[in-house]
Amino acid sequence: MLAYIVKRLLLMIPTLLGVLLLTFVVIQFVPGGPVEQYLAEAKVGAGGAGAESGGLSYRGAQGVDPKRIEQIKALYGFDKPAHERFFQMLVQFAQFDLGKSFFQNKAVSDLIIEKLPVSISLGLWTFFISYLVAVPLGVAKAVRAGSRFDTLTTLLVLVGYAIPGFVLGVVLLVVFGGQLQWFPLRGLTSSNWAELSWGARIVDYLWHICLPVIAMVLGSFAVTAILTKNAFLEEIRKQYVITARAKGLAQRQVLYKHVFRNALIPIVTGFPAAFIGAFFTGSLLIETLFSLDGLGLLSYESVIRRDYPVVLGTLYLFTLIGLVTKLISDLCYVWVDPRVRFD
Repeated sequence: MLAYIVKRLLLMIPTLLGVLLLTFVVIQFVPGGPVEQYLAEAKVGAGGAGAESGGLSYRGAQGVDPKRIEQIKALYGFDKPAHERFFQMLVQFAQFDLGKSFFQNKAVSDLIIEKLPVSISLGLWTFFISYLVAVPLGVAKAVRAGSRFDTLTTLLVLVGYAIPGFVLGVVLLVVFGGQLQWFPLRGLTSSNWAELSWGARIVDYLWHICLPVIAMVLGSFAVTAILTKNAFLEEIRKQYVITARAKGLAQRQVLYKHVFRNALIPIVTGFPAAFIGAFFTGSLLIETLFSLDGLGLLSYESVIRRDYPVVLGTLYLFTLIGLVTKLISDLCYVWVDPRVRFD
């Protein structure tokens, strides 16, 4: 086991390097980098709203003193060769220094911490509600396999899975936020949230988070529900279940004492990845639609503005967390089923 863990940890290093190298190389060929973005914003601020982005020779840079351009390059570190900037970035990342945003004048780690509460709110509610609905539903479908209940719930689950979250979000906003005005249209809390009592704050928070969570949950629990059903059906048909029933054990005792643990192996082993992923993956479209300033919106705006420290810093952090989470998920197999041996 220890040798397997060490091997997996060592394999994370080339994986991280490969992801960062590939992204860094792609970035070098993307037009309209930070220097061009800075010049475009400066020109617009000076009244030249006709600036267009592109290479260094784009129209927004016309008339700019070449020395000024070199100063801006030095400000962003682009006065150094690409390979030197890449290795300098690796040294910083090895020390968990994610750099500083070009345009927001904040450390990338501070930006992540600042945006994290929104993503945690969406992720936690989506994760827990999805599993609390999906697992009991999957068990009920397995016990009643082939019945009208099974057919009807399968149809509803598949319809919910087929509807994109952002489409459902638009419908919820138009109907319940616009026409009926039951829920707010934007934000995670009201403008006077700080003035409310603790009870009123909780109600206000739940009032705001309701529609975004519904839009994210509806499709996310479908896979878990079907997986739970299939896992239980597979276990129910095995010989040990037939033997337990032949001994006269009650259906509930057979189901929850013998079948439950074995059937939940694929579900439980996916818990770490789903739990961590709920925090960090976010939902760009949902956050944009409901005006929620989370990690998804931060990543999108960083790509659009060519804020490379934020792009690469968040990529490094999320990739590292994803690799560690994948290792934890694999180790959960041993915890759930001691018969599993990685050697």
